[in-house]
Amino acid sequence: MTNLNDLHHISESFSNSEKMPVLFLGHGSPMNAIEENQFVTGFREMAKTLPKPNAILCVSAHWFTQGTKVTAMEMPKTIHDFGGFPKELFEVQYPAKGNIALAKETKELLNPVFVELDEKWGLDHGAWSVIKHLYPNADIPVVQLSIDYTKPAQFHFELAQKLNLLRNKGILIIGSGNIVHNLSLVDFKNFNKDNYGFDWAIEARETINNYLLDGNFQPLIDYEKQPKAFQLAIPTPDHYLPLIYTLGLSQKGENLSLFNDKLVAGSLSMTSLKIG
Repeated sequence: MTNLNDLHHISESFSNSEKMPVLFLGHGSPMNAIEENQFVTGFREMAKTLPKPNAILCVSAHWFTQGTKVTAMEMPKTIHDFGGFPKELFEVQYPAKGNIALAKETKELLNPVFVELDEKWGLDHGAWSVIKHLYPNADIPVVQLSIDYTKPAQFHFELAQKLNLLRNKGILIIGSGNIVHNLSLVDFKNFNKDNYGFDWAIEARETINNYLLDGNFQPLIDYEKQPKAFQLAIPTPDHYLPLIYTLGLSQKGENLSLFNDKLVAGSLSMTSLKIG
């Protein structure tokens, strides 16, 4: 466990601030990076409610690793980790700086879990495609924390709890994924139909939202034990676990609110949330 002397050392790098909120952003299609739609508007409106952060720590569905890593470079590259999209999307750059001090402090806070300081990754589209709408000038440093795919949801929930000190140091922590995310069942013919979901997706979203709003997180951590609708909504954990990080950072008595709470193409949700 990190002791009080360690915490004092860690806290020196960033000034005290009012406690930062925590976000989970349903990022959806990479095309949201360049399209104008209701979800992009939702991200921008949410940004207006946030204090200006000193830096951002993002947990993205698209950095799924063996072990835990954190980006530690001065200028993370913009990663176009997708295919089959227009040239315009591949030309997008999000030139936010990194923050090596934040990377090192994140590593220390997560001790005794070993965290590798990574100099190769950058910002994947789970990070930049949504953060660019919050901070279009790329003037806030961004660090990414990977998701260890060998660990269960309870591990990730408890790991996130160790990062709470950062919220008092002006660090905005963002989980980016999708709660309902079954790409194999996407109804492309109805991709642009508003709030369109299959029956199981509607059931999963309603049940999950009720747990979220009630502050009842354990069934969400134990998602693999839940009924069939959950299993269809979460066939793989990559897009779901960023939500678990966000919930791990929630403190007793904090307000949790939903936004962009709609289904897309039958089997995806854009549901996003703010804590604090």
